[in-house]
Amino acid sequence: MGIRVYLVQYTQDSPKIIASASKMSVSKKEVKDLLQISDEEVNVWIKETFKRKHFSPWEHSLYTFMIEGCSRVCSHQIVRHRIASYTQQSMRYSETYLKKMALVAAEMVKTSCERKEKKDSKSTYSCLSTSLFRTLELMEVKDLRKIASIAYVIPPSVRGDRLEAYIKSVLYSTAYYYKLLSLGVSKEDSRFIIPMSVRTKITITMNARELIESFFPLRLCTRAQWEIRMVAWMMLREVNKVHPQLFKYAGPSCVFLENMSRDEPVTLKDLIEGVYQFTINRCPEMVKNKGLHACLMNAYNTLK
Repeated sequence: MGIRVYLVQYTQDSPKIIASASKMSVSKKEVKDLLQISDEEVNVWIKETFKRKHFSPWEHSLYTFMIEGCSRVCSHQIVRHRIASYTQQSMRYSETYLKKMALVAAEMVKTSCERKEKKDSKSTYSCLSTSLFRTLELMEVKDLRKIASIAYVIPPSVRGDRLEAYIKSVLYSTAYYYKLLSLGVSKEDSRFIIPMSVRTKITITMNARELIESFFPLRLCTRAQWEIRMVAWMMLREVNKVHPQLFKYAGPSCVFLENMSRDEPVTLKDLIEGVYQFTINRCPEMVKNKGLHACLMNAYNTLK
C-alpha cells in the first residue's frame, strides 16, 4: 500500500521505569533502591498495573513514530487521539507526492516539465496540468493506477469499474489543482479540491498509556477503518521489537478488556494461538464470546 511506519525515538528503559514507578506508589523504599529491580520483578509489577488498573506509571514512557504515505483520511482519524503530539506535512508549503506523481505522468506522455519551478511558476503548473490530462486520455487503467498510487492511497475494495472511476477522479482532481495554480489561485485555496486520499506524512508522539489503553484497543480492532487498522498493527509491531515486556499484552479492545477482567494478564500471542480462551461475555463492539477468537484473527491478519 506504500505506507510505512518508523519508530524513531522511545524511552529506553520503559519497562524498568514503569515497574519502578508502579512499585513506588505502594512502597516505602528510597528511589535508589526502587531502581534496583530485576527483570523478573519488572514483569511482576507490569502485571500489577493490569490487576489494579493502574496505568498512570505508563505515562512516563514515550514513543515517537513517523508515518509515511498514509492518506489524510487516516491522519485525521489519528489526530482524534488527544493524549499525543503531532506534526504533519503541510499541503500549503509541500506537495511532494502530488509533484512526484505529476512529473511521472509528464514522463509517460513524453512531456518535459521543470522539476524545480521558480516561485509561482505558472508555466510549470500549466505543464503539469496538461501532462495529467494527456495521461488520462492516452494511458490504460493499469498504467493510470501506477501513477495515481504515487500520490494517493487506493482502497483494496476499489476494483474493476470502480477502480477506473476512482483513479480517474483523483487524477482529474490533481490536473485541475495544477490548472488552478497556473491561473494564479493560491496553493492554500487550490488544495480545497484535492481528495482526502492524498498521501501525507505525520510524526506522532504518544505515551505508553495512550497506546495500551486507548489507541491500540480502538484501532487494532476489525471495526476500525482498514487503513488506520493497518497503521496501528504496524505501530504495535514496532514497539514490540523494543519493549515486548510491555506490549505483549496489547491488542484490540477484546484483548484489553479480557486482561482487565483476569487476575493475570495474558499475551496477545497466547490468545491468538488458543493457549487461553476469552472469558468475557462480549467485547465493547458487541461481538459475543463465541465469536471473539475469529474476530481477533481477522484483525491480526491485517498485515498479511
